[in-house]
Order: sequence, then C-alpha cells, then structure tokens
Amino acid sequence: MRSDMIQGAVFPDYELSDHTGKRRKLSDLQGMDPMIVVLGRGGFCPKDRRQAEGLVELHREMEVGYCRLVTITTDTIIETNEYRSGVGAHWPFLSDPRRVVQKDLDIAEYTDPTHNPMIPHVVVLEPGLIIHNIYNGYWFFGRPTVEELRQDLRAVSKKCRPDWDITTPELRAAWQEGHKDLFYPYGKTRAQTASGED
Repeated sequence: MRSDMIQGAVFPDYELSDHTGKRRKLSDLQGMDPMIVVLGRGGFCPKDRRQAEGLVELHREMEVGYCRLVTITTDTIIETNEYRSGVGAHWPFLSDPRRVVQKDLDIAEYTDPTHNPMIPHVVVLEPGLIIHNIYNGYWFFGRPTVEELRQDLRAVSKKCRPDWDITTPELRAAWQEGHKDLFYPYGKTRAQTASGED
C-alpha cells in the first residue's frame, strides 16, 4: 500500500464501473456516511468469497446504521456481477480490469502472476473518504472480523454523528430551539434528500 495511505489521509476518489456497467465514484457512493471499501482479488478466490459471505450479514446492519459498503476487484463486469450474485451480496461491486486501483495504490499481488490481482485490503473510511483504518488481508486472518468492523463503524459513527448521544442537555435544547440540522435525517445534505437516500 502506498506510504501516504495512512490514518487521517484522504483515500483516492476512484471512478469505476459497477456490476451493472454504470460509472460510480466512491465519494458519490459514500455520501456523508461512514464506508467500508473491500479491495479484493476477485470471485476466483475462495478467501474473498468467504469474506464476502461474512459481510452479507454485516451489510444488513450497516444499512440500518446508515453506513456504506463497496467491493472493488480486478474482475470484468461479467465476473463482478457473477461474484456479487453468487455470494448473495446487495452492495455495489466495482470492476477494475485495467487495474487502476492496483497500480495507483501499489498493491499488485506479485506472487500471483496468473491472475495479477490486488493484494486484499479492507479500508474503513470516515465521511470525506478520510481513512480511519486499513487491514492487509493477504493472509485470511489479516482481514478484519465482522466484530472488528462493527467497532470501527461505531468509532467512526460516534465521531461523525453530531446527534450520537441525544441525552445531552445541549442536544435536547438544540431540538427544542428548532436546530434540527444537527439530527439525522434532518441534517442530510440536499443531494442525499434529492436522491432519496436513507
């Protein structure tokens, strides 16, 4: 991983085609929410598939917790769609067969010249694509557990949600005074409201 990709740095705003062929930017997929980006080898890898299966249940929690999840692999769009469907995932999978991300982040898995994939990583992002945590998943147990990701999402949510603890006198007073912009979903951006995002 590039040496400048550290906690507090801004992750690159890659634009890639999703599993349907639509171009998507990470910043648009994130909106104002915490986000997990999974950089994987692809559908051919049993470790990636097992990781994705484990993320299916977490994603259901992330949806109600207003967090985003994205997977990026070097698979083609057809392979990406098959991989996504095969594990029962419902979040965006982005296809990068040109290996833009792999080259830019310097994460080519040089030990596998046959597939030329990315070295697997999981990146937890605060709003604004700010890096909160990075896990190197070359070995399977280097990948974060669901519980570790829950803890990361708790820390990021606590940091970015101004209404995290609505029991404080200050927030109660703000609500009574009509400052609803401090509260979710009232504080959503116009873009989120227009797009109908949760």
